[in-house]
Amino acid sequence: MRICIVGAGAIGGLLAARLARTGAQVSVVARGAHLEAIRTKGLHYRSPTTSFEVTVEASESPAQLGTQDFVILTLKAPSLPGIAPQLSPLFGPDTTVVTAMNGIPWWFCDALPKPLEGRQLVSVDPDGILAGAFPKGPSVGCVVHAGASVPEPGLVDHAAGEGFIFGGAQRGVSAQAAAMADLASQAGLSGTYTEDIHSEIWLKLIGNMGMGPISALTGATLAGIASDADARPIAAEMMSEAVDVGEALGLPMDMSVEARIDLGAELGEFKPSILQDLERGRPMEIDALVTVVCELGQIAGVPTPTIDTVLALLRGRARRAGLY
Repeated sequence: MRICIVGAGAIGGLLAARLARTGAQVSVVARGAHLEAIRTKGLHYRSPTTSFEVTVEASESPAQLGTQDFVILTLKAPSLPGIAPQLSPLFGPDTTVVTAMNGIPWWFCDALPKPLEGRQLVSVDPDGILAGAFPKGPSVGCVVHAGASVPEPGLVDHAAGEGFIFGGAQRGVSAQAAAMADLASQAGLSGTYTEDIHSEIWLKLIGNMGMGPISALTGATLAGIASDADARPIAAEMMSEAVDVGEALGLPMDMSVEARIDLGAELGEFKPSILQDLERGRPMEIDALVTVVCELGQIAGVPTPTIDTVLALLRGRARRAGLY
């Protein structure tokens, strides 16, 4: 089984290390000091309960890695349009693309009913680059419920959570998604298969959208937001607006807003990726996590005033840091 992980940062590195340890033939697309460390010292994985190193093939150039059975995208949304056209050497007639990224993937509307059916969301794929760069065959979505970081090149620190939910982009039965769930389980992760990955993506997005921006604006961790008398109500109102959008579009959330906040807080004193990006001077996933909800609200005819306000503040913060 040949598996290439594109974007071997926190979650990508976590998956690469755990899958490689099972004996799968894992390669990674990485860059900079992280790539050099993986090449020279191997990939070091660390969690509260274990620590180990694995050797994986690593390159900045997808063309050097060859055709794969699975290509797992774990990089940040702002980086995907730039690298997507370079990934074609990884694809063969039977390659499955797996999106394990924050936010809404470019294929999200394909299998949904009107008014989303066939839409290209401007906030996700404004120029159609992603829709044109990837194979038209079966794709798989993956929702990650895990917290990890890269404190230094070549080291992945897995802080909490082991949930990886896989489902077919076309909804319904997906042998490829079931196979990925099995691989994750063999790696000791909590691999789950679903026939409705769209609802799982939406549920995860609501949490990221409601808590991530507040974290970036205040510096608070997920647990900190959940316990803060000022921040929690704002997060709850943002999520409530998103729930209304989802209801109008046939994407109901089978969980209360308060329960969704508590679910995020289970990761503890963890900084969400959008705050990590701000602190490290990396492009922030604003459009994939927040702007897209406003766009969906406009499509559904559902107002999102709290989300709009927080989005404006977040964009302002990111612009001043040169990250948007």
